[in-house]
Amino acid sequence: MTLLVPASQVRLSSAEEPSCYSRFVNEWFCWQYVEDRHEQITDALVEHVLITTAALVLGLAIAVPLALLARRLPRLESAVLGFSTAVYTVPSLALLPLLVPFTGLSAATVVIGLGLYALTILVRALLDGLRSVPDDVREAATGLGYGRARMLTRIEMPLALPVAMAGLRVAAVSTVALTTVGTLVAYGGLGDLIAHGVQRDFRAELLTAAVLCVVLAVVLDVVLVVLQRVLTPWTAGTR
Repeated sequence: MTLLVPASQVRLSSAEEPSCYSRFVNEWFCWQYVEDRHEQITDALVEHVLITTAALVLGLAIAVPLALLARRLPRLESAVLGFSTAVYTVPSLALLPLLVPFTGLSAATVVIGLGLYALTILVRALLDGLRSVPDDVREAATGLGYGRARMLTRIEMPLALPVAMAGLRVAAVSTVALTTVGTLVAYGGLGDLIAHGVQRDFRAELLTAAVLCVVLAVVLDVVLVVLQRVLTPWTAGTR
């Protein structure tokens, strides 16, 4: 006797066949996963960018006053550099939980933690940039009647910008990588996908998130290079 199967059931069974990212196949490269989960991937990428950007802005907001303080009062330089370095030695697995009682399980916890980590690079880069300003330039500005504040904003900071931007580029790439640690408080951007991929042995998810982290770091570095060239047009001849 021949058993007839309805056409609807045939289509249903065909639709239920495992895709390239199912547990039966589990391929590393799977464009179908990107198409099926593009909203989830986009949300994670946007969160990663926002956290990284906010952390860098916070790091700069703290690093600039610290660098100026260390330069104005040389006896405090060791303390400032020691503080910024000591923060970086605290493991992220310890730092983020320490911030949770004050900021809760929120993106602010990750932003504050990453902003503090960025101080190690940013403070030193700003100090090195300020030291790179030639003394004769300062003397000439003083002779032209520049006060301390005007000299800082019109002379020293612009000339220190190339060195400071180099440090910012390093801090940016480092922060992109460290943002993934935010998955400890459920705000890790692409790190959440990486953690889920590791836990479930989900190769397509793991590789896609890892590749996007690398691409994001490269794109951010290129953006900072272009921004540096726009802000320091006088260095074009030197390059």
